[in-house]
Amino acid sequence: MKVTVYSKNNCMQCKMTKRFLSEHNVEFEEHNITQNPEYVSYLKDHGFQAVPVVEAPGVPAFYGFRPDQLTKIAG
Repeated sequence: MKVTVYSKNNCMQCKMTKRFLSEHNVEFEEHNITQNPEYVSYLKDHGFQAVPVVEAPGVPAFYGFRPDQLTKIAG
């Protein structure tokens, strides 16, 4: 399962999301929009204006620290 987390520097919700996934042994790929601003356009094109944004198979993409959604991914 490929999980992608879009994050930025100094973002507490981003850190909490990544920690949750790590603690539940969910591998993820991180795209930092501070270091890679090209991802900002991608997120805006998909209707997101805040990070973290999490994309994973089987669940709609979502933003923010959402333990209810993250639990579905960690399943």
